[in-house]
Amino acid sequence: MTAFNLDQYALFIGLDVGKSEHHATALTADGKKVYDKALPNSEPKLVQLLTKLVDQHGPALLVVDQPATIGALPVAVAQSLDDVEVAYLPGLTMRRVADLHAGSAKTDARDAYIIAETARTMPATLRAIAVSDEQIAELAVLAGFDDDLLSQTTATRNRLRGLLTQIDPGLERVVGPKLEHAGVLDALTRWPTPQALKTAGRGHVRKRIAKHNPRLAAKLTDELFAALDAQTVVVPGTSAATTIVPMLASQLAELYTQRAAVLSQVEALVDAHPLSPVLTSTPGVGVRTAARLLTEVVG
Repeated sequence: MTAFNLDQYALFIGLDVGKSEHHATALTADGKKVYDKALPNSEPKLVQLLTKLVDQHGPALLVVDQPATIGALPVAVAQSLDDVEVAYLPGLTMRRVADLHAGSAKTDARDAYIIAETARTMPATLRAIAVSDEQIAELAVLAGFDDDLLSQTTATRNRLRGLLTQIDPGLERVVGPKLEHAGVLDALTRWPTPQALKTAGRGHVRKRIAKHNPRLAAKLTDELFAALDAQTVVVPGTSAATTIVPMLASQLAELYTQRAAVLSQVEALVDAHPLSPVLTSTPGVGVRTAARLLTEVVG
């Protein structure tokens, strides 16, 4: 927490941020309300308002309730302007202060006023926008994208397992739980049906799996061909699997690659954050969990 010197500001601007528009309330040092309107979430409008208020009243402190995600643009705009400093009021503090104000209805205008009034009268409650907060903003973007990738991965894996179950349940029981292995997906891309796998033969299948997962190849190949030998009939729909299984296997492999790439960036940001040693030393907290704690709790 950083203490702000109120004497250097002529204006305190509270911004209740939103997706399409924000609500801004500006108070002078003696508490007079000089602005109280909705504000489009666009750089030109933000620059126009902040420049006008500073020209009319003097140096300003802009305070937001969310410095990342939907609050990222006004923070960036304010930081680019002269005579405008930026702070944010943590969500928990905001809720506690709101309880002290008359009225219970939650409106954008009320929240913006509370933010501005809190900045004007209780500077110790404010936090400066630090480098670590920029890291949290980046983590929020990456973690959100990783959540999307996880949903796609789960859906694609389930579709693939469902199709394999339809054409050969025994085959699915062998390879279904091991779809995170690149060698399994590679083999399914090359030989997508039971008949194609049988035609390729044990040796070729084992070698292809071994290219990616050498320790898994021999045992898995034996289990796979034991399952193939147990089913002799060709189930209707198997021909379509020739087209669909390679597509799903390729999609799944690409999703795993993308998640790994995102994780490497998340790991670098988590490692660089001041709270990283505390979080990652906690039993059961890995990189993704630490990132989620930073974005949901700390941010």
